[in-house]
Amino acid sequence: MEKGERLAATQEFPHPFIYQLKLTRAQKIRGVLLGSILVPLRITLAVLFFLIIWPIARLRLAGLSKEERARPVTGWRRWFFHPIVLLLSRAVFFSMGFLWVKVKGRRAELKDAPVLVVAPHSSFLDMLVLCPAQLATVVSRSENKSLPVIGALLEFNQAVLVSRKDPESRKKAVTELIERLTSNGYWPQMLMFPEGTTTNGRTLIKFKPGAFLAGVPVQPVLLRYPNKLDTVRWTYKGTSWMEAVWHTASQFYTNMTIEYLPVYVPSEAEKQDPNLYADNVQRHMAKALGVPATDYVMEGRVPVSKLGGLCLPLVSPAWETLSLLRKNGLEEHEIKAGLAKMIDRCLSGGQGTKASADELASILSLKDKRPAVSICALYSKDETVDLRQLYFSVAALTDFTHFKDLLHSAFTLFDHEGKGSLSAEELSGLMGALLGIPQHNTGALYAEASGQGQLTEEKLLRVLTTHPTYQRVVNAYLQPKEPGSQPLLAPAANGKAVKNGSTPSTNGSLPHHKLE
Repeated sequence: MEKGERLAATQEFPHPFIYQLKLTRAQKIRGVLLGSILVPLRITLAVLFFLIIWPIARLRLAGLSKEERARPVTGWRRWFFHPIVLLLSRAVFFSMGFLWVKVKGRRAELKDAPVLVVAPHSSFLDMLVLCPAQLATVVSRSENKSLPVIGALLEFNQAVLVSRKDPESRKKAVTELIERLTSNGYWPQMLMFPEGTTTNGRTLIKFKPGAFLAGVPVQPVLLRYPNKLDTVRWTYKGTSWMEAVWHTASQFYTNMTIEYLPVYVPSEAEKQDPNLYADNVQRHMAKALGVPATDYVMEGRVPVSKLGGLCLPLVSPAWETLSLLRKNGLEEHEIKAGLAKMIDRCLSGGQGTKASADELASILSLKDKRPAVSICALYSKDETVDLRQLYFSVAALTDFTHFKDLLHSAFTLFDHEGKGSLSAEELSGLMGALLGIPQHNTGALYAEASGQGQLTEEKLLRVLTTHPTYQRVVNAYLQPKEPGSQPLLAPAANGKAVKNGSTPSTNGSLPHHKLE
């Protein structure tokens, strides 16, 4: 892909969490005609193969004790069941139109690379990569274990399961992951998608450090779909998973290319710093793909970019809230009155800072509860909202109050002991309220503002309004905007300084490391 083409591709969508398949009228007609025949046939075949796999996958561990299940399957249970499930898994994708898969390079031996890192992650259809990888072990959400067929396949795979809602589960999963990757061949090879979520593939988003925690060599694996129509992608917004399945199954066939890159052996600095290791592998893979490496990431259910340690929402929940309120007929003075009720409740402390959708509808004088439910969904996973986040993030985008006064109110509210200074934890809460999403990495801001002393309101105001990095954040997210404009700060490409003895050259090349 030429440089001009890559630039056009990255500008096609505002960020990598949006993908919308665009079809001409002729393509739509062709899709309906072919889809009406191919889709039912292919779905029926895929379901049939899944139903055959289901009991076979369960049989692999049947009769084993909990202790035996905690060890890798060997002997007849492996040589008998493994090829059958591998063949049936390939048959599922074959029935969906993936008639052949082109493989470039060579998959590394387990002793050379205990983990395969795959990118870009575009869709659940990426799981086809497991077939050429001989059903390598994966990491999955523990909630998926209860799903029909999928749960059986995860059990068969002896996957590492983690609950995103349970911190203890995450700690246990990290320990198990490191044990497996450092087992010297005792456990099978693992396969991970370090982006952690699906994107439109126009950039590589920031890699999560999980695959790099053990400091062992990894083999980068590139996924490409060289088709006239890019039907497989399913992202945060845009084409739905059902549309992706329909459009993909409507094609005569879908091409997939898997490219194994040389094994990446980490430097000593990378072994000690999983984040550095992840960033360098991300840049290495992005260069091979011919796409930018960025600091975009998905935090919970919110796509964000990273700047100065802060998580900046790509779609501001505060601006979405203002749009909802205006669409539902609220005038500016009514919005102002609602915000005043919120801050009064927060400062009084009597009713707490959490509000239900019903309470929020009452505070905003909404006749219909549905907009309040939608607003809660922008800020949390249930029908509640932290009024501090809602008030400060929304008020920052209006001209109801000056930023200096807004910061004063926030500082007063989060200075729980009234000592005139904030702790690092209190600063995280304050910045989370201003930006509308939780902030967990405000250490750099705290160090910059406190100057190894106490973090006072005056120091924080000075850094936020004069420091080049944080001034960008304030200007983009914490200043009044005209209706119709969306506060959005596009991040620079991932170009953090590396720590293994050299810095990236001006042409974007990586510092020296060993490749096998």
